[in-house]
Amino acid sequence: MERWLRIQAGPADLAFDPEVGNIRRFSLGGHDILHTAHWVGTPSAQAADSVIDAHLAGDFLAAPFGTSDLVPGPPHGWSANSRWHLISRYQGAGCAGMKLMLDHDIMGARVTKDIRLCEDHPVLYQTHVIEGGPHEATAPGGLTFAHHPMIRVSPGDAIATSPKRAALTPEAPLEPAHLLAYPGRSTDLTRFPAAGGGMVDLTQYPRGSGHEDFVTLVEAEVGIGWTAVTRAAQNDIVVVLKDSAVMPVTMLWISNGGRDYAPWDGRHDGVLGIEDGCTAGAEGHKAALGDNAIAREGVPTALVLAPETRHTLRHAIAVLPRPEGFDGVKSLTIRENRLILTAINGSEAESRFESGYFSI
Repeated sequence: MERWLRIQAGPADLAFDPEVGNIRRFSLGGHDILHTAHWVGTPSAQAADSVIDAHLAGDFLAAPFGTSDLVPGPPHGWSANSRWHLISRYQGAGCAGMKLMLDHDIMGARVTKDIRLCEDHPVLYQTHVIEGGPHEATAPGGLTFAHHPMIRVSPGDAIATSPKRAALTPEAPLEPAHLLAYPGRSTDLTRFPAAGGGMVDLTQYPRGSGHEDFVTLVEAEVGIGWTAVTRAAQNDIVVVLKDSAVMPVTMLWISNGGRDYAPWDGRHDGVLGIEDGCTAGAEGHKAALGDNAIAREGVPTALVLAPETRHTLRHAIAVLPRPEGFDGVKSLTIRENRLILTAINGSEAESRFESGYFSI
């Protein structure tokens, strides 16, 4: 019996691994959109120091985000390390989807997932609902979380975003080999402090390799937040969209050959993680519930949990063919069930997209 749960709609195909909670594959017309680490499914995966790393692929919900320093649990929480059970499948009006529930409660909260594809939309729609919370008066009542989609990119690929108020790196780098300064801050994404002095342009994937970096982008406005990557090698545009009222930060994980130990072996390069969520960047769960650099930018860094709370997390990944001459995304609009991207040079690319998805 196949381990994965699958849904298909037109050219869109998705495989979900219910044992560890990740979207293992999302493809359009047979072309995989999301990244799978080179060791996944090989004996080399045994060298990984966590379930997450052993199965590093696709997208997953991390809750709490990162290494837990507040409540017991594995890195990125039970949502990314334990079983989800299938509640139902559904199909109709050209769409197919499934609903699942996490077997583990997270800090007393129940977590459900809805994944949907539509045959004429080149989009992965994904909604999580987090209900309830701790009943004990002394229990922590704040939860961090983030999505974790990963894509392959090439040196110089354009990275565009919705308006940000600031970009920040944490106090310490993830690895000794890094490109950015730690800690660092900039309100101009084209000019972020570099480790050796000078500036780095965060709107382009780095042209060099041999480094690992992590930077948190803080939304300037409440609404639909987005990140759009124009990929030269794949000749497409990957757009990751979110509800920024619930996910006020986007963390970029630039994994570019900076880990020389097994199973990474310096070969995990040209990968970009686009991690939308509510957290204090890489500073940990405990830091997110108090004063921290991200909170000082004026956004929340944790969801408030209580017995009667309900949080809905809406997220989508859209993939558009790159029109000839399209030189990177300048702006994004959703109207009349269309996602419209305007390029720097004024040209446009568009696809079907459910207009009311973020306002339901």
